[in-house]
Amino acid sequence: MTIAIVGVSGAVGQEFLRVLDERNFPVDELALFGSSRSTGRSYLFRGKSYTVKELQHNDDFKGIDIAFVSAGAGTSKEFAETITKHGTVMIDNSSAFRMDEDVPLVVPEVNPEDALIRPRGIIANPNCSTIQMVVALKVLEQLSPIKRIHVSTYQASSGAGASAMAELVKQYEQILKGETPVVEKFAYQLAYNLIPHIDVFTDNGYTKEEMKMHHETRKIMHSDMEVSATCVRVPVLRAHSEVTWVETERPISVEEARQAFTKAEGIVLMDEPERKEYPMPLFVAGKDPVYVGRIRKDIANPNGLVFWTVSDQIKKGAALNAVQIAEYLLKVSSVG
Repeated sequence: MTIAIVGVSGAVGQEFLRVLDERNFPVDELALFGSSRSTGRSYLFRGKSYTVKELQHNDDFKGIDIAFVSAGAGTSKEFAETITKHGTVMIDNSSAFRMDEDVPLVVPEVNPEDALIRPRGIIANPNCSTIQMVVALKVLEQLSPIKRIHVSTYQASSGAGASAMAELVKQYEQILKGETPVVEKFAYQLAYNLIPHIDVFTDNGYTKEEMKMHHETRKIMHSDMEVSATCVRVPVLRAHSEVTWVETERPISVEEARQAFTKAEGIVLMDEPERKEYPMPLFVAGKDPVYVGRIRKDIANPNGLVFWTVSDQIKKGAALNAVQIAEYLLKVSSVG
């Protein structure tokens, strides 16, 4: 397999290198691409040094089987035709194509077969907060069709990039020194604070991040389920947390849900409140699964269930999900 990573110098690009290595993904040749700022940098992969090329409109992608792209929506839109014109499968981590009807939006634990129909040669990776939620929702949907979802997210600073993580750490240092903290990445100081605002606001009062969860969930699940989200930025470095209220057609008991989550692919059940065991970002950062806990009946809805999830949004919410898509394609011989 000949693999390319576009945007390799970013947080997700670096995660691609780690995940490909961890999972022993078959890489015979590797091509790295980036902006003019990144051109010439070298990165080690399996003991060999690879130099970053500048992404340009040329034939550099000829002979490349799969390109993992994480360079922003603008770059993805501009270079999609260049990347795919010789038959390369483009697995795109941006929001550029997620809601396009002719581009599959895929989470391998939920709808892997959608990746097989890709008329433009593009497969979209969903939003990180959507990914961890639908991995859990799929389990409950198999028990009883889901009618309605309310979700509140608690999203780590790294969701806004490596520089946002650095800013959070710097803010704590500045505050402890009695200095005024620098605020550049977010609307307000994040240290010692929560910000109920991720992405820009839309006309209906929801943010784009919240509307992504609404639209993407329905597309991935092939359902008209109702989805309402509130997305909050929290002073955590890595791993997003979510609390989800689900209304199903019939009541699902807590024990039934626990048993289903225990058997589910890509999920680790951590739900022993009497022992104070539940998922937390502190212990989930850097790990592959979606962790589920705090499962309980919704006392305001007889057909409702409430649960808590935590997942590393750079790993499962981005690089790992994309690599799992590629693994599925190889498994069914749909590439190369």
